[in-house]
Amino acid sequence: MKLPLLYIFIFSALATPTVCHAAHSDDNPAHTSVGRNEVKKVLQQLDREIELRDTYKNMRQTRLDSIRIQRNNVRTDSRRWFGLTMDIAGGYSSFDNDSALVYYTQGLDHASAIGNDSLATEFRLRRATYLSISGYVHDALNELELVDTTSMTSGQKRTYFDATRRMYSFISNYYEGFLSTADYWNNRAIEAQGKLIPLLPKGSVEYMLNLGEYLYGTRQYARSREVMTALINKLTLDTPGYAIACHKLASLANTAGDQYERIYYLALSAIADTRQGNMEVTSIQELGGLLFQNGDSERAHNYLLAAMNNVVESRASVRLSQTTELLTVIENDHMLQIARYRRLVVFIFIILVACMLALVAAIWFLRRQLHRLDGLKRHLEESNRAKEVYMSRFLTLCSIYMDKLKQLGKIVDRKISAGQTEELARLVKSNKFMEEQSREFYSVFDDAFLHIYPRFIEQVNDLLKPDSRITPAEGELLTPELRILALMRLGIDDAPRLAQMLNFSVNTIYAYRNKLRNRAINRQTFETDILNIAAS
Repeated sequence: MKLPLLYIFIFSALATPTVCHAAHSDDNPAHTSVGRNEVKKVLQQLDREIELRDTYKNMRQTRLDSIRIQRNNVRTDSRRWFGLTMDIAGGYSSFDNDSALVYYTQGLDHASAIGNDSLATEFRLRRATYLSISGYVHDALNELELVDTTSMTSGQKRTYFDATRRMYSFISNYYEGFLSTADYWNNRAIEAQGKLIPLLPKGSVEYMLNLGEYLYGTRQYARSREVMTALINKLTLDTPGYAIACHKLASLANTAGDQYERIYYLALSAIADTRQGNMEVTSIQELGGLLFQNGDSERAHNYLLAAMNNVVESRASVRLSQTTELLTVIENDHMLQIARYRRLVVFIFIILVACMLALVAAIWFLRRQLHRLDGLKRHLEESNRAKEVYMSRFLTLCSIYMDKLKQLGKIVDRKISAGQTEELARLVKSNKFMEEQSREFYSVFDDAFLHIYPRFIEQVNDLLKPDSRITPAEGELLTPELRILALMRLGIDDAPRLAQMLNFSVNTIYAYRNKLRNRAINRQTFETDILNIAAS
């Protein structure tokens, strides 16, 4: 059984001798066909590599620290200083986008200060790419408009078209939920890539990567496969570009309907990213979704958690949008699985919606905190800590729910097999299961909400008359009245939706709300005042 939608949300340097040999030997599965055994071996290798993720990350950071020390010992206006700055910034690519932005900005500022327009253009183009990765789409586009394209050298044109195709591709991913907008930027990325290819040395890794991607983007799948296969045959897992080439081969396998090959190349791509210390998540995230579909929920869970950690640590906020398609597929499949439990559909919907709302609330809280923080780095560090806490909470909730659902399914099957239909009917009508799950949901929701709004009860009481203030009982986090107000604070104002989520009648919701307004100091503005309660 696959896990629910929210379980996933909760929203790459040297290969082992065995894997390297497999990738380049004459009997390499990549050259022939990929079957169950090949997939099993490469997934086991990926499992081991993920366990060493921190080691690879530290190795990469050590290399970057070494370059930074060298830079500190040269003049800031020297050619070597600019070269080392470019090396450091590039080294943070797919590792720490915040740091990459910092170093590209330093290079731009120093180049501009000494009047070196050529160097300034190089740094500006590269910085625009990382602005888009971090979600600053408009800033990235504005940065690109500052570049004078009329007097570019051939080398600058290479940098320009490489930066534009990367940026347009990231922007396309950013607008993934808006099909026409995403297609527009994707087409611009393909167009830029077509202009870049003739400027690259034929036969180089960069040339073959861009050519293969361009052929894929223009739906020349057979030629794209030839180029990418030839490329990985000449590369090793520790070579930059190997992961990208394998991911493109996975996409080509998908177009051909070969799921074993797709999983195999996604795993190779994820192994390469992990061993290179990359925080790129595209391959491992896509792989996690596929494994969910194939019933390997434990491994998929580990991969998706690794992907989420990478997104947080690399500060690549645009990558979060890439989970949308995966979550939609899992949700639809999940809903099909529980179709035979018609009496529980409403409750399942409530759980999913509640988890989504709580997650939205957490994200809203984080975004609000971002505006209060002074400086991009601290801003992102705070976001990292909060995301880990709330992702854990939602993973736990959904895991508990699925265990309960599985148990119920066993009970239903057992009683149907035994012909105990009347007892089964009494079990369903008793609402015991619904009440137990509601209590668990209320407990998790109350705890998560009060972490976001720790002064919520105090602030609500400030809006009530002194003799009408609400005090939860011992062991109780939120009373039913406070829970209604909490959901209203999250933007759920519709009475039927509130009734559905809290297992009340609509009349009960109206009665609670009217009673609360009557107890308020200012009856007319009470509910508006609730919406204005801020997270701490």
